[in-house]
Amino acid sequence: EMIKNGRIKVGGVVRKDPLYLVVPESANIQIDDVKIEKADRVVFMLNKPRNVVTTRSDEKGRPTVFSLIKDKDLYLHAVGRLDIATTGLLLLTNDSRLSAWLTDPENKLERVYVVTVRGEVNEEKITLLEEGVEDEGELLKATRAVLRKASRRESHLIVTLSQGKNREIRRLFKLVGNEVTRLKRVSYGGLELGDLPLGEYREVPQNE
Repeated sequence: EMIKNGRIKVGGVVRKDPLYLVVPESANIQIDDVKIEKADRVVFMLNKPRNVVTTRSDEKGRPTVFSLIKDKDLYLHAVGRLDIATTGLLLLTNDSRLSAWLTDPENKLERVYVVTVRGEVNEEKITLLEEGVEDEGELLKATRAVLRKASRRESHLIVTLSQGKNREIRRLFKLVGNEVTRLKRVSYGGLELGDLPLGEYREVPQNE
């Protein structure tokens, strides 16, 4: 609305086309003749609890990851998503270019998960997970799947992904005959969750 009402200038010229392209790092953007300074890039790591959604608002009134971040003056967005039942490492940032790079499948950043499933997982299933299984026209596959413990009742694994497809681990295990009961992301592109308490967050420094 501000753009359409002529309140935005780029390089001193009023631009009323919302699709007008700018280079954020160098563009001189003004709102009502006041220059807008680019905010410093920030990245937070959150240990997402269960039953918290990765959206800005929820029509069912459920808590969101943004309600856990106390720095309300920052407009953050989540880097990818974790579904409501998944816990663990979630990155939030105000830098859309960074998040686009982190989630681009071409970069093949590894995400590591601790997984618990119903029933026994054997070596044959591990091979299937790593070779890939087709689902709805998509090839789902784990970069690595390491079995930690297996019994008839349940199995525990460490699973590494590099594709970042929607609900990939839950879909993968369903295809090999096991239901995921607990799922926690512990690493993203080399960033480690470590001992960050559940529901807490920390700022990730630039060098990290």
